[in-house]
Amino acid sequence: MSAREGRGRFWGVGVGPGDPELVTLKAARLIGAADVVAYHAGVGKQSNARRIAADLIPEGCVEECLTYPVTTGATAHPGGYAGALADFYAEAAARLAAHLDAGRDVVLLAEGDPLFYGSFMYMHDALAERFETVVVPGVPAFAAATASVAWPLVRQTDVLTVLPGTLPEPELARRLADTDGAVIMKLGRTFPAVRRALAAAGRLEHAMYVERASTGAERSMPVADVDPDTVPYFSLVVVNGDSVHGTGRRGAAPVRTVADPQVRPAHELVVVGLGPGPDGWLTPEASEALAGVDHVVGYAPYVHRVPQRAGLTRHASGNGVEIDRARAALDLARSGERVAVVSGGDAGVFGMATAVLEAADDPAYDGVEVRVLPGLSAVQAVAARAGAPIGGDFAVVSLSDRLKPWSVVERRLRALAEADLVVAVYNPASRSRTEQVVAAQKLLLEHKAPDTVVVVGRDVGRAEESLVVTTLAELDAGSIDMKCLLLVGASSTRIDRAGRVWTPRWVQP
Repeated sequence: MSAREGRGRFWGVGVGPGDPELVTLKAARLIGAADVVAYHAGVGKQSNARRIAADLIPEGCVEECLTYPVTTGATAHPGGYAGALADFYAEAAARLAAHLDAGRDVVLLAEGDPLFYGSFMYMHDALAERFETVVVPGVPAFAAATASVAWPLVRQTDVLTVLPGTLPEPELARRLADTDGAVIMKLGRTFPAVRRALAAAGRLEHAMYVERASTGAERSMPVADVDPDTVPYFSLVVVNGDSVHGTGRRGAAPVRTVADPQVRPAHELVVVGLGPGPDGWLTPEASEALAGVDHVVGYAPYVHRVPQRAGLTRHASGNGVEIDRARAALDLARSGERVAVVSGGDAGVFGMATAVLEAADDPAYDGVEVRVLPGLSAVQAVAARAGAPIGGDFAVVSLSDRLKPWSVVERRLRALAEADLVVAVYNPASRSRTEQVVAAQKLLLEHKAPDTVVVVGRDVGRAEESLVVTTLAELDAGSIDMKCLLLVGASSTRIDRAGRVWTPRWVQP
């Protein structure tokens, strides 16, 4: 960034985790030449950043202590904690801007690295567009912590995940189970929940607690041995990626029907429909089955919906590998593991049940029983939101031509339209399939009236849910994506005075 005439430069300088000898040469040079040195501090507390850089601050420079008005969520500010901090950052930015406008260079000290969970980023947001701003990286606390315990986080192609301890406990447990190495920041009051999440993810015995890394007050020990009442904010947890080396996807098993659901065979694979989204739409039977398995296999977004717990291993994969996924699950079951394959909605409606049964048709899996549990389907969820559009005869079709030719889709749509059935349309569009829904709309209009009722449900059951009732002629095909399910009405489908969509059970002769 070019210098701005007559104005000072704004430097965000990382001073490392605590040991003054970990301050970089560049940081030391800039601090020593600063006109103004600024730093953050808690109410009634000394600034850790200033303590680290104390010997580098030149005599005669102006010091600006930016004291937080609050460090927890409790405040009398009318805007609450967020409002109090917003006002604080605005006032702090104004103080620094006054120096910069006067032509003075300002160095804002940041513990660790300025852009890693640091307050500097808020000053950067406020000042970088007005003043020349440079960020000087620093050694982050987790790097000092791992060096302290001499514990490799990740190797080769391992994945490292940095997590705030303020995440909801189930989400924290899920992410811990799904990564190799991990660092958990922001402890303090969150520590009991963090410890429970580590236990649920099966990572507790491989987690080390490090407090005030690289300082004279440093303390480290296994997380399992930590007294929660002694944990300060300036602490973190390191989870060793080596703890998951050697684990990974194994295999799976075969197919038959279990006559008595109370009798469980030695080698069984259960296929579970998770419903369209909300936890309340997961059946008690499905919930009980998931609680009794050691492995969950499925498309990543569906696997992520299963709460992490101790002893559970998750096997998430991408889209379009259903048969490989089914074989992996069957191999696991064949080896004696308790396994569930999960699907969104109902596993038997364009879900994993068919893929599992197809893979299990291999004689190699004759020793594995496959049990399919029903789930609430997306068509039921959308229909219920709209009213009762599938109260009469209806059909279900997918517009995806990944597993069947488009000519087959067209032939089936034409037959359904001529039969005057309500048609539930799954997979209407995707990023790579944008023309099918346009073609389907055109084809249906050849056989159905333009004012045929159409319901478009998107993300039904989730926070982003929307429901649009329109007509076949007015349907905006360009607005349809993979998150949508369409219900194209029959000639008898109607909208009542309250806006509810329903289809009579009777049919006029």
